[in-house]
Amino acid sequence: MGSRVKRLSTTGRVVDTDRGTRQRSTMRWDERLGGLFEDLEQQAEGLALAERDVEVAELSRAEYAGVDLASRLHASTGRAVSLRVRGAGVQRGVLVRVGRDWCLVRSTGAERAVDTIVSFDAVDEAEGLASGAMAEPARGLTAKLGLGSALRGIAEAQETVLLQRVDGHSSRVMLGRVGADFLEAAETAGAEPRVVRFSAIAAVHSL
Repeated sequence: MGSRVKRLSTTGRVVDTDRGTRQRSTMRWDERLGGLFEDLEQQAEGLALAERDVEVAELSRAEYAGVDLASRLHASTGRAVSLRVRGAGVQRGVLVRVGRDWCLVRSTGAERAVDTIVSFDAVDEAEGLASGAMAEPARGLTAKLGLGSALRGIAEAQETVLLQRVDGHSSRVMLGRVGADFLEAAETAGAEPRVVRFSAIAAVHSL
């Protein structure tokens, strides 16, 4: 009888690798991304903590001219929102996590929850956002990470996802290597991947 392989995790706990492989596909994207960014967030603790607690709720007209969509979205984490995404239609759900140029929306249907990474560049309209805005100095370190970091976290799981582009084209693919402004996507494992620029991506959905 073969022995089950175990390894030591980065947290010092013994991990059953067989069990880990089985459970990996059921892990929610925000949990996966949270684990990926946890070390970075811990490094940021103690740095500019006072600034992190600042939320811009009331701004003068002149000050509001400098508020961007990212600031509104960062202030809206945990709220039910509706985002009209170019090429992907309306995405409704809870705003779970927000990065520098992307956000993670979870929609809960009758059967299961679907996680969707949305590119800010593809968002044309938004409803349900908080009235306030969160300035960049008030955000945690992980909130400043870009779309590439989020996509690398998803690509590591080697799961099939639904990739929607701003031109309306959609396909089921497996994400491969992620570069500075592009990713590789293949329709099946081992197939020749195609290169997709971040600027062409509207949304990426869990399946």
